[in-house]
Amino acid sequence: MKINGNAIRVGNVIQHDGGLWVAVRTAHVKPGKGGAFAQVELKNLIDGRKLNERFRSSDTVERVTLEQKDFQFLYEQGDALVFMDQKTYDQIELQKDFVGEDQVRFLHDGMVVSLEFHEERPIGIELPESVVLEVVETEPTVKGQTASSSYKPAKASNGMRIMIPPYMGEGERILVSTETGEYLRRAD
Repeated sequence: MKINGNAIRVGNVIQHDGGLWVAVRTAHVKPGKGGAFAQVELKNLIDGRKLNERFRSSDTVERVTLEQKDFQFLYEQGDALVFMDQKTYDQIELQKDFVGEDQVRFLHDGMVVSLEFHEERPIGIELPESVVLEVVETEPTVKGQTASSSYKPAKASNGMRIMIPPYMGEGERILVSTETGEYLRRAD
């Protein structure tokens, strides 16, 4: 679908210079001389390069729609992660470096993730907003320390170091943000 250059919004995926780019930041500029334009910061979806481009209202770009499918994480096989399509039961392998180390640490058996596809090729993965982890190692609770607002270090079941409230102990189930890696609250 063709759109005008000044209609590009943050989050739009466009085809530009032979690649797929997502708009990270846009600013509409009206200089004293000349016509107005959109200053757009783009990020390449395949290799992560960044690019700043100016688009005038007369410029047209191809807006790309991505297909999103739910996949279930099955297991890890060397450097590959195996996912299964929820509807067709087809399996797909993705490399760990494609998924990203920050996201791989949150994957666990049976987790449902959303994969983005462009022309049947996976180009992105989205995890749930939060995951439940178990505290496997932490300092013991000190009596009278529960009123303080400080946090103490702990080790979660996925090996990740995290800061938790002082009243929590080993064996507690906690909710952790997959975006920031921070403790959110005690799991239900």
